[in-house]
Amino acid sequence: MSKTILAIDIGSTKICAIIAQINEDDSIQVIGAGTTKAQGLKKGSITNIELASKSIKTAVADAKRVAGSDIKKATVSISGAYTKSLNSNGIVNIPNKEISFKEIERVMQTSLYNANIPNEYEVLHALPFNFKVDDQDFIEDPLGMNASRLEVETHIITTQKSNLNNLKKAVRGAGVEVENVILNGYASSIATINSDEKELGVAVIDMGGNTSNITIHIGNSIKYNDFLGVGSNHVTSDLSMALHTPLNVADTVKLNYGSLLTPTNDLIELPIIGDETNTHEVSLEVVHNVIFARVEETLMILAQFIENSGLKEQMGAGVILTGGFSKMEGIRDLAVATFGSMPVRIAKPLELDGLFDNLRGAEYSSAIGLVLYSASSYTPYEIDVNKKVRHSNEIPSSDMEVNLKNDPEIPIVPPVQEDKVKADTMVTLPSQKEKKSDEAGAFSKFWNWATQLF
Repeated sequence: MSKTILAIDIGSTKICAIIAQINEDDSIQVIGAGTTKAQGLKKGSITNIELASKSIKTAVADAKRVAGSDIKKATVSISGAYTKSLNSNGIVNIPNKEISFKEIERVMQTSLYNANIPNEYEVLHALPFNFKVDDQDFIEDPLGMNASRLEVETHIITTQKSNLNNLKKAVRGAGVEVENVILNGYASSIATINSDEKELGVAVIDMGGNTSNITIHIGNSIKYNDFLGVGSNHVTSDLSMALHTPLNVADTVKLNYGSLLTPTNDLIELPIIGDETNTHEVSLEVVHNVIFARVEETLMILAQFIENSGLKEQMGAGVILTGGFSKMEGIRDLAVATFGSMPVRIAKPLELDGLFDNLRGAEYSSAIGLVLYSASSYTPYEIDVNKKVRHSNEIPSSDMEVNLKNDPEIPIVPPVQEDKVKADTMVTLPSQKEKKSDEAGAFSKFWNWATQLF
């Protein structure tokens, strides 16, 4: 049975809503989209709920009109601006000696329970990056394996509760209920990384209008993420100040002449800020120098993030640049020089059936990633913002509901339920009695031996 999904990418400069249909064979078809300029947001975070709601409502209304759908629930992106990440681990015993989904869920919930998360923070994603079965490390998928013990190491991404609640309030104000919330850097990586890059280790840097988000993937999971409040709009501001020209003119100069390649000495005529009736001439070399300085500084800070992560040696596939800022001419060559000769590629989002031409650019990677996330699980296992365990080996929904009710702090089969099981399934009674009598016999033998000894 096919289902319809709505994805809303809330960026610092634009809001993009995409409606897609997921068919029974898991194929995705885009049936509607709407994009509008972001208002009430600064550096990816909500600063005015009313204005943000209006922007979201406009984008969603355009998408609904094209799709002919009145969908009410959405998967929404959240900025990395107020996120914190930490690693945690969990360990559980396997009573039946075979690892089922129940045990995997239990060990992941235990790692979440063991994490030292501040009260004012909410979990966005809990991503396991290393399963350990008994003493065997780096198990890709422990499901169905024989073991007596299961361990997991998890990368947990959290965000401030106030930031998350403001985002939900703004989306509800647009008449849409929030179904799931995804870190925008995570969404961008889903839309751009291929399986080889994921296996080798890669950093994805989404360079937007006011922000740059970095996530480092090693194997199946994110192992590091960070945020830089600098984007292409800072280049516009720099040009406006350096050239003494209005912001809208500086933005046009950036789009028409913005390049990191060798400049020319040609002159352009620009209006003067505050006195737009008069103009002055500016050399394109000055324009180049201003842009180059800002982009080089941004890339150097991002290179330092990679250095600080301690994962640089594990990034065999290098760096992927995406987002609108990555479209600047010559940015790849500068990035290769800045990142220490690591492989660098500029990435557009994956191709989807029915994808509109205007959504094929690098600036829509995060929006396309949200659609792909909604369609299927990206990692084998994950705990999302709703505390639900997402996994690629889906089981029937009725079983899923039972599993999800299990709390890691509560025994998997409470005593009350155990009595009920005995009453309903009489076949299991003899084996349980035998087990109890065996235990009693062993205890009496031990007691007799102890009394004789002492």
